[in-house]
Amino acid sequence: MLLQNTEIANLFDEMADILEIKGQNPFRVRAYRNAARSLRDVGRDVETMVKKGEDLTRIPGIGEDLAGKIGEVVKTGTFSSLKSFRKRVPRGLVELLRIPALGPKRVELLHHRLGITTVAGLARACRAKKVREIRGLGAKTEEKILEHLASREKVPKRFKLSDAIGFADAIVSELGKVPGVSAVAAAGSLRRCRETVGDVDILATASSAGPVMEAFRRGEGVRRVLSGGPTRSTIVLRSGLQVDLRVLDPESYGAALVYFTGSKAHNIALRHRAMQRRLKINEYGVFRGKRLVAGKTEASVYASVGLPWIPPELRENAGEIEAGEKGKLPRLVELADLRGDLQAHTRATDGRNTLVEMAEAARRRGFEYLAITDHSRRLAMTRGLDPRRLRAQIREIERFNAKRSGITLLTGIEVDILEDGRLDLPDDVLGEVDVVVGAVHSHFGLPRRRQTERILRAMDHPFFTILAHPSGRLIGERDPCDVDIGRVLRRAKERGCVVEVDAQPDRLDLLDSQCRMAKELGVRIAIDSDAHSVLELQNLRFGVGQARRGWLEKGDVVNTRPLAELRKILRATRLR
Repeated sequence: MLLQNTEIANLFDEMADILEIKGQNPFRVRAYRNAARSLRDVGRDVETMVKKGEDLTRIPGIGEDLAGKIGEVVKTGTFSSLKSFRKRVPRGLVELLRIPALGPKRVELLHHRLGITTVAGLARACRAKKVREIRGLGAKTEEKILEHLASREKVPKRFKLSDAIGFADAIVSELGKVPGVSAVAAAGSLRRCRETVGDVDILATASSAGPVMEAFRRGEGVRRVLSGGPTRSTIVLRSGLQVDLRVLDPESYGAALVYFTGSKAHNIALRHRAMQRRLKINEYGVFRGKRLVAGKTEASVYASVGLPWIPPELRENAGEIEAGEKGKLPRLVELADLRGDLQAHTRATDGRNTLVEMAEAARRRGFEYLAITDHSRRLAMTRGLDPRRLRAQIREIERFNAKRSGITLLTGIEVDILEDGRLDLPDDVLGEVDVVVGAVHSHFGLPRRRQTERILRAMDHPFFTILAHPSGRLIGERDPCDVDIGRVLRRAKERGCVVEVDAQPDRLDLLDSQCRMAKELGVRIAIDSDAHSVLELQNLRFGVGQARRGWLEKGDVVNTRPLAELRKILRATRLR
C-alpha cells in the first residue's frame, strides 16, 4: 500500500506544532499548515506523483522547499529538519497542544517553568495545584485541563472519518486488483459514515482466500500483523489504525455486510425480528434450522424479516426498523442531488485559489452555482474583508457572471457573529450580497444562555441567510459550544433562515441528531463544503454522509434546488 497523503500531512502538522511551541515565524507555521491541508485534499497519491517525477509545486501551498521535503518523506519516512527540531522539543509537548485550554505559548511556559514534557507530567502538576501558580493560567485553567484529561481517558483512540476512508479506500483498491477477487468493500462505522472510526472492517469474496490475505498482510503501509488466518487477518497500519479483513463465501457476502456494518443495536433488532419468524441471522446468512434461506445480498437479508433494504447511514436502531416496516424510510439526499455550494473561500482571505479557479472547479463538478463567502474583517489572521474590499469582490463577481457561462457565482460573506450577537459588517454592505453566512469564531466558552442569545440575536438580523457550523466544534480538538440547539433551530424555522451542515471533515456540523431535529421542525438546510481550495469541494461527500445520518432528503436541502428557485429562497430570508 502506498504512503498515504495523510501520513505526510501529519508530519507537516507536527512540524507546524513544534515551530509554534518554539515561537517561530507564524508565516512559516502557516505554510506547513496549508501544505498539510492541501496534501489531505489533493485527490491523488502524492507518493505516485513523486515516483513519476511530477511537479509537486502545482499542488496549492507546495513550493520548491516543501516539495523537496515531500520527496524526502517518500524515500525515508520523514524529513531532516523535522528530525532536527524533534531533538530540540520534547515529543510530548506536541501532544499538549491537543488540550483545548492550552496553546503554544502556554505549552512553552509550562515546559520552562515546571519542566513539563508529557501529558502525565501535566496531570501531576495540575493535581499538585502548581499550574495555578503560573501567572496567566490560574485555577480555572487547571480545572479545565483536568476535566479534559479525565474525559479523554474514557475515550479510545479514534480516527476522523476522512482519514479512515483514505486508508480504507487504498486497501480496497489494492485488494480489488488481486486475481480471483470478485467483491471487496469496507463495512463497520466507516460505512455508516460515523464522524470518527475506531477501526476498519473489510470484507471480500474471492476464488481463493490465500492471495488476498497475502496481499493484505504484506501491504506497504502495514506496521505489524496482529493475526493471520486462512480467511481472517488483522493488521495495524503505520498511522495506528487497525484493519480487519475477512474473505467470505459469495453466498454469505450480503449477510456479512449487514452484520459487520452494524450498528450493534440495529443488528440486535434484526435478530429479534428473525427470532419472531423462527429464523436465525448471523454473519453467514439467514437460516431456518440448518437451511440457508438468504444471505447473498443485503436486500435478501432484510426481505427475510419483512423489511426493505435500509441505507447503512440509518442503521442505528433509531426508528429505521419501524419506518421500514411502515414503508416510510426516507429517500436520503445523495451527492448527485447537489446543484451548488453556498460556502466557499478564495485567496482574497484564507483560501488557496482565486475566485475564477474556484468557479471553474465547481463548474467541472457540474454545479450550477457557487457562493463566494470569504471571511469578514474580524478574523484578522485570515485578512478578512472590510466593506471596501467586499464591494470590490462583488464587482469582480459581477464581471465574471457577465463574461462567463456554465456557472453563476453568488456574492456573499462569512460574517463573524460578535460576542453580543451583532454582525461584523454594517447593514448597507450586507444588503448588497446574495448570501450572508453568520458564524461564531470566538468566545466559544460563553455560558449556555449567553451563547444561545448571541446566536439568536444574529439570526434576527434582517440580512441573515445561513447559520454556519452551528456548534462550533472541531472534532477531537474543540468541544461544541454550550448552545441550546433546539431554540436555535426553532428560531431558524420562525425566521425562515437556513442552517448549515458544514462538510469540513474537522467539523461535520450540524451533528446528525441535530439534522434530524431540523428536519422534524421543517428547517431549511444547506450542505456546504466550506472549501478553502478547489480540492476541498470534494469534502461535500462527508457533508452528504452526515446529512444522510440525520435522515435528510433532497427536499430538505436548499442547494439541491435550481438557481432560480434558490434565489427565491434566499430572497425570502431577508426581512427588508
